[in-house]
Amino acid sequence: MADLGYAALVIALAAAAFATVAPLVGLRWRLPALIDSGRSALWAAASLVSVAGLSLLYLLATRDFKTQYVYQYTSSDMSMLYTLAAFWAGNAGSLLFWAWTLGLCAVVMLIQNRNKNQALMPYVTAIVAVTMGFFVGMMVFVSNPFDQMVFPQAEGEGLNPLLENMGMFLHPPPQLLGYMAFTIPFAFAVAALATGRLGDEWIQSIRRWTIFAWLTLGVGILAGAQWAYVELGWGGYMGWDPVENAALMPWLVGTAFLHSIMVQRRRGMLKVWNMMLIIFTFNLSILGTLLTRSGILSSVHSFSQSGLGPLFVAFIAVAMTGSLALLYYRMPKLRAEHELDYWVSRESTFLVNNLVLVGIAFAVFWGTMFPIITEAVRGVKITVGPPFYNQVTGPLFLILLLVMGICPLIGWRHASKDNLVRNFLYPVAFGVAAGIILFLLGVRKPAATISFAVLAFVTAGILRDWSRAVRARRQMRAEGWLRAFLRLTGSNRPRYGGYIVHLSVVVMALGITGSMFYPLETTATLNPGETVSIGRYVLKFEGASEYQTQSKQVLASTLTVYTGGDYLGTVTPERYIHRNHDNPVTEVAIRSTLKEDLYVIYGGKNPDGTATFKFKVNPMVMWIWIGWGVMLLGSAVAFWPEMKRWTA
Repeated sequence: MADLGYAALVIALAAAAFATVAPLVGLRWRLPALIDSGRSALWAAASLVSVAGLSLLYLLATRDFKTQYVYQYTSSDMSMLYTLAAFWAGNAGSLLFWAWTLGLCAVVMLIQNRNKNQALMPYVTAIVAVTMGFFVGMMVFVSNPFDQMVFPQAEGEGLNPLLENMGMFLHPPPQLLGYMAFTIPFAFAVAALATGRLGDEWIQSIRRWTIFAWLTLGVGILAGAQWAYVELGWGGYMGWDPVENAALMPWLVGTAFLHSIMVQRRRGMLKVWNMMLIIFTFNLSILGTLLTRSGILSSVHSFSQSGLGPLFVAFIAVAMTGSLALLYYRMPKLRAEHELDYWVSRESTFLVNNLVLVGIAFAVFWGTMFPIITEAVRGVKITVGPPFYNQVTGPLFLILLLVMGICPLIGWRHASKDNLVRNFLYPVAFGVAAGIILFLLGVRKPAATISFAVLAFVTAGILRDWSRAVRARRQMRAEGWLRAFLRLTGSNRPRYGGYIVHLSVVVMALGITGSMFYPLETTATLNPGETVSIGRYVLKFEGASEYQTQSKQVLASTLTVYTGGDYLGTVTPERYIHRNHDNPVTEVAIRSTLKEDLYVIYGGKNPDGTATFKFKVNPMVMWIWIGWGVMLLGSAVAFWPEMKRWTA
């Protein structure tokens, strides 16, 4: 089976090479049959990579420890669930997952465009094929998932204990898929530049692909944050780790692209800017793959040092240079159809939104790459810590939220003074009132008070614009409130799906603000029967226990939780020591409510019989995960195809 998988990769590489060359040659020599054969070759490459992917899954499921990758990431005592998850646990397997999912998306893209975009498709096919060929080539020549052991072993090393969490299914697959899916919009953008067909055709073809890529990458980022929160035992969800930053950068620039293409479609503006955004989004996605797989930056997420770094750098250099050169060549044809008439207009808010998003992405990029830059210049890696990111990006995110609230309240082209006063009066009043009430209730930190007030303003602005539209439709169509709301939302899914996504950002920002500004933390060393207080909680240490499973030794502790004398229940934080891994793994205990999380970390039992704990109270963290769900809902609404019956 390993030989079949490797053979499939070799043939897939040849098919991808043919799919890269054939459409372009067929276009140059006007040979439609050759163009069609290139598309068929891309189908074949995707099918062959699927064979390779299924082969690796079979080797994992059968625990074929003769295969080096299976030996490194599985063991006989692992559940089948995590055994299959080992597919993307290592370097070679994740590259195969990347290529496989790109192949599947390529097939969907070919089916979607079998009868349209005929002028663009030869270039799109070639760009997708060369990208797939790059990843397949790295597996064939550098990181082969089907390498065999020189001396076969009877037992495997097993998965890293930190990876035995459901986050293993919710974080890496969508994040890798998000990186990959941006290939399709990039391919259409470059095809538009190559053909000179620079109208709305390519944008209409990639809107849902961009939403899909943006959503899956966002889901991966949030799932990773939740995984870090429950597994790593440090009490946070975003540590500004290089690999976390690598995922955030293309997501931010992709967000800017999703917003700015609205301006191009409506007003024929920002054409060059949009091209640059999608070019940088794609290349930042490849950079994210590089930082994860090369080991050039220290990260708890990255794989070990490998020889893939120079190849990724070369690919990024070629992709950036080639696409930007093509953009420069086509710039005379990318002139805006209209100019910005007034700064007080919706176009200007979109522009500010874009500049802030790109500014945040640049700040994250600079902080992430600073160790590499300092090592090249001074010979010493100087890392940048969370305080830098919080101080630089915090105000920018607050500005972004403010602009998000302003945008729905300003009309296109020009907003009159009367309209501005009428539209802003109630949202501003609501935001100011919220800030005053929170201040009187004890929220005295200026940054937190301002943030909560801005969130109230944004929410009021979105709901005011939406309710006004519902009221107008209800009066015109004589519909009930619910019917008018549903039909209005269905008649313009991109707009109102975007509103739901904006509300999800508000909900998540609510949780982030509360947890950043008002956490509590204490440590204690307790004898059985002793108590510790933190916030409104009193915790009593009942005792510690140890037991052995097939794969690990478990060190557990039990604490009872009280508040105001009332019994709330027990929490059981643990530590694991796995058979093949010497370092203990923390399993935190979390008691979550809408108001706050009680977060307990067990440090271990001391020789004198005491136990060491760290206790944290993280306010409003639950709202981050609720916002995640709202984001999924809004993206689904925006992604869903328009239905004519809604406008009837």
